[in-house]
Amino acid sequence: MSGQPMPCSAAEIGSLFLFEKLSAEQLDRLCGEGRVELFDPGPVFTEGDPATCFYVMIEGTVIMSRRVGSDDIEVSRTSQPGVYAGAVMAYLGDGKPQRYMNSVRVPEPTRFFVLPAESFANLIHEWFPMAVHLLEGLALGSQTFQRAVGQRERLLALGSLSAGLTHELNNPAAAAARATSSLRDRVAHMRNKLGAIASGPYHGDALKALVELQQRTAERVSKAPALSPLEASDREEELADWLDDHGVQNGWQIAPTFVQGGLDVDWLEQVAVAVGEQELLQSAIECLNYTVEAELLMSEIEDSTTRISHLVDAAKQYSQLDRAPYQVADVHELLDSTLLMLSGKIGPQVKVVKEYDRSVPRIPAYPAELNQVWTNLIDNAVSAINSAGGEGTLTVRTAVVHDRLLVEFRDTGPGVPAEIRGRIFDPFFTTKPVGEGTGLGLDISWRIVVNKHHGDLKVESVPGDTRFQVLLPLTATDPEPDTAPDPAQEPS
Repeated sequence: MSGQPMPCSAAEIGSLFLFEKLSAEQLDRLCGEGRVELFDPGPVFTEGDPATCFYVMIEGTVIMSRRVGSDDIEVSRTSQPGVYAGAVMAYLGDGKPQRYMNSVRVPEPTRFFVLPAESFANLIHEWFPMAVHLLEGLALGSQTFQRAVGQRERLLALGSLSAGLTHELNNPAAAAARATSSLRDRVAHMRNKLGAIASGPYHGDALKALVELQQRTAERVSKAPALSPLEASDREEELADWLDDHGVQNGWQIAPTFVQGGLDVDWLEQVAVAVGEQELLQSAIECLNYTVEAELLMSEIEDSTTRISHLVDAAKQYSQLDRAPYQVADVHELLDSTLLMLSGKIGPQVKVVKEYDRSVPRIPAYPAELNQVWTNLIDNAVSAINSAGGEGTLTVRTAVVHDRLLVEFRDTGPGVPAEIRGRIFDPFFTTKPVGEGTGLGLDISWRIVVNKHHGDLKVESVPGDTRFQVLLPLTATDPEPDTAPDPAQEPS
């Protein structure tokens, strides 16, 4: 794309801040190798095309935009003389093929000084050799640096998740181990008690009745109602009095177990009638006590192993193990698995509130990468709350806003100051202490949401109410290649 050729004035281009330190000879050479062109309203160059020229605006207005999916998003608009764009990295030479990093158009007639990329590269190498070495190192080294720091970021996140998952798994695993050991002891006592009863002078009907009572008691335990502390205390006292009145030894130790198993005085009366013989009642009560304890321990083991199973399922859901990278996903399942994986890091002092709109549809997405976004945003929210004293509320909300799905993370931290709000998505920008943050979390999240899912990521913040809002399309778009962007081609 080219404009209308116009005369080049060395004095005019020398007044631009980019060239103001050049000598008269250098300015004349610029005019000799470059040209001035007047562009009518419309495009100047398009993102992705080969970068053939370096443009410096002399007079007019420039609009820069970036392509996101099928849309061009305006990045900046300025009338400042001297702003530049185009082949800004031509000095890298043939080793790094150059393409325009954004699109530029003008809304009114605008004059540019236009310098061919090859000439621009030659002049930079000739006039500023030391600067070229520095810039080459910065441009070519940034990719390696970003990859190394990005790898460190992922390792830190993995370590945090592993610690949290280990902590969450340890509690139910330890509970299951303790319950299993206790269950083995109770079963051994039960066998001994049944052996003693079987060898005693009791008739067969009584023994048969006792076995039936065991079965019915086990069924009753599984249906035990939940009692308040006051109700449980009153029932324990009633059972202890009944056991004492009927000559059962250690009734005060047996009563709490019976209450936990859902037994009451009426049930004990049925036991006394079924057994019939007073001398068998003590053994029957002790045998039933072991039965209740065994059932309660088995319920504890079942709860613990179920908890472990849920944690493993959450880990698989979080990592999207054995799943297609691009699929239709339930965003609530992704959020729940991430919150569960991070529960150890969130801690008990941060209250988590879920405001889910369960009517929102499943969306086409890269679930594993969205989980990475949730991880980064939750981690930032928890860090903000911790910086304000460690106690606060994290609210996760979902809703449909127009034709997009909203996922909002709201925290009660100190907020994001207005003066840095526009920079928080920049790579390597962080407000965390040295060593605690790489400044890539929000940059990675922005790339995943905006570049890969064609959505939007924004922040609204006042002290005590910071909201990171992720907006995702409800309908499928063309999947983006799963490749990392080249930092050397990113806008500066």
